[in-house]
Amino acid sequence: MHRLKTWQLLAICVLTWGTTWHVITYQIGHTPPEVGVALRFGLAAALVLGWCAWRGVPLRFGLADHARFAVQGGFMYGVSYVCVYHAEQHVASGLVAVGYSASPLISGLGALLLFGVAVTQRFIWGGLLAMAGVVLIFWPEFGKAAHGAGTTLGVAFAVASVLLSTIGSLSASRNRTHRLPFWPALGFGMLYGAAAAALIAWAQGQSFALPTVASWWVALLYLALLGSVLTFACFLTLQERIGPGPAGSVGALTPLLALAMSVAFEGYAPDALTAAGAGLALLGNAFMLVRASTRAGAPRAATAAAK
Repeated sequence: MHRLKTWQLLAICVLTWGTTWHVITYQIGHTPPEVGVALRFGLAAALVLGWCAWRGVPLRFGLADHARFAVQGGFMYGVSYVCVYHAEQHVASGLVAVGYSASPLISGLGALLLFGVAVTQRFIWGGLLAMAGVVLIFWPEFGKAAHGAGTTLGVAFAVASVLLSTIGSLSASRNRTHRLPFWPALGFGMLYGAAAAALIAWAQGQSFALPTVASWWVALLYLALLGSVLTFACFLTLQERIGPGPAGSVGALTPLLALAMSVAFEGYAPDALTAAGAGLALLGNAFMLVRASTRAGAPRAATAAAK
């Protein structure tokens, strides 16, 4: 990864994470969301932990560390992704992606309340602007709810996924203070996330029978190999090279591609209000990003748009 240029790392992150929102739709309908999440992150965890073992990275941790991995992974990769998959059963995948534009503000305020991490007024106003844009984007969808409860349920799952993912992100930030290495934390986190999703599926009596549809298998490999393992490796390298602030441009660019994928492949037709909301969401994220890029050490929630 270190041989790639900065723009190449950025392009991989945006192109991959921007398309995973749509790729998820190829698994919906063939397996329950909980089963799809369990298989995706189970495979990703096996790859990451297998790579760590091959490279000689220590994988022995105490019970306290595994508890931290479980909290991080259970929320970040488990229940939050289950909500994402459920949300995409009812609303366009691009809308769910843009909904994550509100995540940096929620993460920042959570870090302020829980850990005392300072946030600037510019960051707060940018986050509020992004959240206003998200409300405008989803407003037309609420109008459709009069014809059925599916849209409201989809929006509710989208909101839940953002909140649950934020808990996982804050847990990951706290784990870094315990000097837990990134890759083992990622691998074990994915493993516990897969276990959480599998446990929910088992409790609901869902079937783990694997479908024979080729597109489902292609989607699984894409989501596990590219959407989970490769892109996190690229983002980590990018973050180390240019800092968390500038790397946050990934979060500002990903929703644009996700919306374009919904328009091209899901029949989604945004109206003027939705377009205005998308513009406000991107402007709000850019407003926060400009401040972050002037302070390389500003730890903003740059990975929130990663799906």
